[in-house]
Amino acid sequence: ILIAATAILALGVIPYGRNMTPFAIDGGILFFFAVGSTTELAVFMAGWGSNNKFSMLGAMRAIAQMISYELPLIITVLPVVMVVGSLTPDRIVAAQDGYTFGVVPHWFVVTPWGAAAFILFFVSGLVESNRTPFDVPEGESEIVAGHMTEYSGFKYATFFMAEYIGMFAISGLGVTLFLGGWQAPIAALRFIPSYVWFFAKLGALLFVYIWIRGTLPRARVDQIMNFAWKFMLPMAFTCIVAAAVWHYAGRGLAGWFWSLAVLAVVYLALSQLIGTRKKFAARTYRFAE
Repeated sequence: ILIAATAILALGVIPYGRNMTPFAIDGGILFFFAVGSTTELAVFMAGWGSNNKFSMLGAMRAIAQMISYELPLIITVLPVVMVVGSLTPDRIVAAQDGYTFGVVPHWFVVTPWGAAAFILFFVSGLVESNRTPFDVPEGESEIVAGHMTEYSGFKYATFFMAEYIGMFAISGLGVTLFLGGWQAPIAALRFIPSYVWFFAKLGALLFVYIWIRGTLPRARVDQIMNFAWKFMLPMAFTCIVAAAVWHYAGRGLAGWFWSLAVLAVVYLALSQLIGTRKKFAARTYRFAE
């Protein structure tokens, strides 16, 4: 019940259209992450209370993974909050209104720092939703069903319902922060109801979720952890710097260029650092004579 309730509460602060926010509160972004952070507690309680080694191992994996990726998830939101100057989702959507030449929307995803932050946010959302290739907490081939091993019937269905509601919530927040929310992609299409655009963008993100699940294999635990701490987190902090450069350079072509340069330099440095592997000595075998 706890894990499902937090996912449902997170849906309440997302603007689904013009004047269509269920709970239009100041600091809605803060509320979203505040209620979402209780998911780790619910997963730990589910694994520990089952008195099963597979359940406990799955809960430990889930907590380690969710905490590791919750940091870049939150940090990638900070550039948007900095540029807009508000934690209210409605104001963030309003800040992305407008078009250049009537065809290029002023969405944050069309900026270099916004595109990078959106990709990092989306990957972190995959992890928080336990979606492939980051579904090691419930790896069927290793630990049966993770923290859900001892649950069946309605309780098992509640866990799955919470997982999919959380996927909707993360995708909805991504649409709000980076894809203009309910704003139309071009000025000529503003006559279409705003909620149609929101759910069209939401459906596109959910399609990518399903596409990735059917394409990529499950990653190892050590690969997931290394990716979080050695790449995702530094790049998330770089997005903050790039957003600051873009803002103080005038939000024009100069800011676009310099923010892209900052991101490119850090990305190439991290790629070199992570891509350099230790070369192991050749194996030697000894046999009894």
